Amino acid sequence: MHSSREEIFILFSIPFYSVIIGIEMLMSNWQHRKYYSLKSTLENVFFTLSNAGLDLLFRTLFYVAVLIWCYNHHFMKIENTYAYWILLFFLEDLAFYFEHRVDHYCRIFWAVHVTHHSSDEYNLTTGFRSSVFQPVYRFIYFIPIALMGFEPLDIIFMYSLTQTYGILVHTQYVKKMPRWFETVFVSPSHHRVHHASNVKYLDKNMGMCLIIWDKFFGTFQEELDEEPVKYGLTKPIEKTNNPFRLIFHEWQSISKDMKKNISFFTKLKYLFMPPGWSHDGSSQTANEMRKKLL
Repeated sequence: MHSSREEIFILFSIPFYSVIIGIEMLMSNWQHRKYYSLKSTLENVFFTLSNAGLDLLFRTLFYVAVLIWCYNHHFMKIENTYAYWILLFFLEDLAFYFEHRVDHYCRIFWAVHVTHHSSDEYNLTTGFRSSVFQPVYRFIYFIPIALMGFEPLDIIFMYSLTQTYGILVHTQYVKKMPRWFETVFVSPSHHRVHHASNVKYLDKNMGMCLIIWDKFFGTFQEELDEEPVKYGLTKPIEKTNNPFRLIFHEWQSISKDMKKNISFFTKLKYLFMPPGWSHDGSSQTANEMRKKLL
């Protein structure tokens, strides 16, 4: 029952994505907005297929095995069906927020996640520009949820649902949603800020569906008319036709830093401190760059 539910969801989501992406592509070309290029779109397809392959593998090896073990040792149980699904939604969205925040504030995880931010284009297919190796560790954030009595397949199904919403906010066609909506939910405007390379916007708006986590934990930033979004990375990757370069370029940079003549403890900092941290000030973190704007 559970697995067939997700299979049905995937079956219907494929034509849904195809239609809305096709519409956005046609509008972009018709209006000469150039939101899409063939190269970037093919890269996005490659990354999502690679991510999906690893995700399928790790669902068998880790997700199901680890989460089932945790579920079998759960310390509470929610009997009411409505309360069960509503709480699962909130818990999963909160878990994603913390995963996403760690991806941005810890360099070794940023090395995985940076692929998603590496394009200077922003359209619906950017939502499919997956962090290829994220399935290797994503399940860790679901462990507390399984221990709280939520079934593993329900957790995976809810993640698929919330991820669908997370893909839909990758658009430039929706400028602002109604104020009540933008107060509670992640909007396209909020997520454009997240993908910006503007110093003011770096590491902001980490939520998948709900923006309330960012507002509560201090990572919220509104999109400002006087600060147009610039997409991509603060240090753009050199033009390449090699998708593996886009996946591993930050790992190569980490390797160079680890070879420096520095102490072992300092080398660990290059792994676990925020991206841009340096022992000699040769590069700066987002917070350090923001302080210079004040």
